[in-house]
Amino acid sequence: MRIACLGGGPAGLYFAISMKRHDPSHEIVVIERNQPDDTFGWGVVLSDETLDNLAANDAPSAERIREHFAYWDDIAVIHQGVKTVSTGHGFCGIGRHKLLVLLQERARELGVELRFGCELDESQIDSLRHEYDMVLAADGLNSRTRTRHAEHFKPDIDVRACKFVWLGTHQTFNDAFTFIFEKTEHGWVWAHAYQFDDDTATFIVECNEATWQAFGFGEMSQQESIAVCERIFARHLGGHSLMSNANHIRGSAWINFPRVLCERWSFDNVVLMGDAAATAHFSIGSGTKLALESAIALADYLHSEPDLPAAFDRYEEERRTEVLRLQSAARNSTEWFEQVERYLDLDPVQFNYSLLTRSQRISHENLRLRDPQWLASAEGWFQAQAGNPDSTRPPMFAPFQLRDMALANRVVVSPMAQYKAIDGCPTDWHFAHYAERAKGGAGLVYTEMTCVTPEGRITPGCPGFYSSAHEVAWKRLCDFVHAETPAKLCAQIGHSGPKGSTQLGWEEMDAPLPEGNWPIMAASAVPWAERNQVPKAMDRADMDAVRDAFVDAARMADRAGFDMLEVHAAHGYLLSSFITPLTNRRDDEYGGSLDNRLRYPLEVIGAVRDAWPAHKPLSVRISANDWVGEEGITPDDAVEIAHRLKAADVDIVDVSAGQTSTQARPVYGRMFQTPFSDRIRNETGMATMAVGNIYQADHVNSILMAGRADLVCLARPHLADPYWTLHVAAALGDREAAWPAPYRAGADQLKRLAERGEGWV
Repeated sequence: MRIACLGGGPAGLYFAISMKRHDPSHEIVVIERNQPDDTFGWGVVLSDETLDNLAANDAPSAERIREHFAYWDDIAVIHQGVKTVSTGHGFCGIGRHKLLVLLQERARELGVELRFGCELDESQIDSLRHEYDMVLAADGLNSRTRTRHAEHFKPDIDVRACKFVWLGTHQTFNDAFTFIFEKTEHGWVWAHAYQFDDDTATFIVECNEATWQAFGFGEMSQQESIAVCERIFARHLGGHSLMSNANHIRGSAWINFPRVLCERWSFDNVVLMGDAAATAHFSIGSGTKLALESAIALADYLHSEPDLPAAFDRYEEERRTEVLRLQSAARNSTEWFEQVERYLDLDPVQFNYSLLTRSQRISHENLRLRDPQWLASAEGWFQAQAGNPDSTRPPMFAPFQLRDMALANRVVVSPMAQYKAIDGCPTDWHFAHYAERAKGGAGLVYTEMTCVTPEGRITPGCPGFYSSAHEVAWKRLCDFVHAETPAKLCAQIGHSGPKGSTQLGWEEMDAPLPEGNWPIMAASAVPWAERNQVPKAMDRADMDAVRDAFVDAARMADRAGFDMLEVHAAHGYLLSSFITPLTNRRDDEYGGSLDNRLRYPLEVIGAVRDAWPAHKPLSVRISANDWVGEEGITPDDAVEIAHRLKAADVDIVDVSAGQTSTQARPVYGRMFQTPFSDRIRNETGMATMAVGNIYQADHVNSILMAGRADLVCLARPHLADPYWTLHVAAALGDREAAWPAPYRAGADQLKRLAERGEGWV
């Protein structure tokens, strides 16, 4: 094949090397607009895994690269004047210039033609398509090839919020990849620093837009900008200066990181690679890794697939998964730094943990494998903050107090509708269901949404709190749980609003009953979906009646013996129908602005708080994101709603999301709603519960240890295993979890099996 590689960076050079290794007869030219000694970065970071892949692909170049690596195992975080070091992370760095020189040498050895100083315009790029069998477009972040054929590649470019500048220094950071956070007169500025040869380190300086503007960096020359950065980080530079190698740029070298992802990576005989196809934020250091491993893969497929289109298709199919995985981690990491000021008041221990786990690539137990000593000390810190100073149990087993309610641990059995009530009355099914989960070790067990009126039921199978018979049945459960287990019980009360009079959950969810529908009401006459009833828009008399029904339900829950109460104001039910503008179309004092839309829900919540005993905690569940963009409730709104709830004497926010509109387009994933809890907790100072696709002990412990929530709710895991918490404790080697006395023989056997790495299945 005759191949033109546009771009003489790591992607273009290493692809040329890889192709020559497969077949020396390929005619390959690498065309680079810069000179061979030009480089506009400082150091690059690779993992041991990537080095192994390079060695398997081309041992000579891998060995030369390895000879010039700087290795480190630690991450150091300097925050509030405290340096926290953790180990076991396994990084290696090399100067970008040295890497390019080594790859250039190897490419020449293999017969690759290298052309430097060749600036191609779009017409010349087009002509290469006809001159060569294949064109590799590895022409970087600002790829002209991608721009020329944008209608085919369909790039999605997301310019991120923070400003950053690549600098270098002769100050050494040999002992660790170092993050430094400094508070200045204009806001926080931070640095990412790592060694890449014996006497030079990369020093990336970053800050938010407001801080950048306040310093006036955009109006400064490069040297003026560097001087300010030297002043900010003077005590970390040991008298050394900062250096720029972007002297070709006039004015400020600060930029915003552009996240690039193309819908297609190939067109005709042109294929994208490296930053031209997809970028990964520098905070996870995977851009060069992606480029080198993509080069290996494409070269392999060009020799294993029957033709060029098949090779391109496989390359894109195989590599896109890895790219998306890394971009997901990079997005998490990027957003953490963009929002870092939310976390800078955290204790250095918790701040360090939050930074280490920011991308979700490092989990709690993975961190234990990397540095068991540091994690044990962090767990001890967490337990001490929870009032348990002599314990190093994982965070999920830390106690938690809300008013007079003391929870044995942070695990919550989420509300899960059972649809087994008869005329609103819970049955033996509910007793057995909730009793088993209370025996299963969770600190707090929720009832499903218990409706405050018959017309406020979601389905005919939903339980209620509007009859003395209901109170008697719930009291039986509360008495048993309190007598036989350490678990506490929370009653969730609500009104279905526009989603009422629908079928059971295992029938057709949220669809009206085939017959026997009862009248429903909501904030406005807006049906949940086309087939659902049009609800009556509530008048003042309706609002008074429903408010009073909530109060009556709260009093019943107290008499029945519940330890905690939650008002359901999420998921499109009645109170939620007031809060979200998607369903609140009122033109009176209860519609329009967020203040007005919150007026009635806060009225209900205030009345409930007054009726609910002062020594018992009150929670409110909210939908923190309608998932419909700016037309609905956004995470910004959720923070404001939480402020109002805190002012209304609510103790904790149960932070859910969505289910308020059939137009919602949620972005699913593990722990996908936790960021909303994180933001509310760390911006308002209010206690929160995290929910949403949380199913592993690792998830629970990482959420708690990073300060993203105070309690963690799990639903489906508790449907599959009522004893989830006790089983997790055994698997983690925790020996303090309290099993019911009649079950201790089984617990002993399970613990012995867990110690041997065995189980019952």
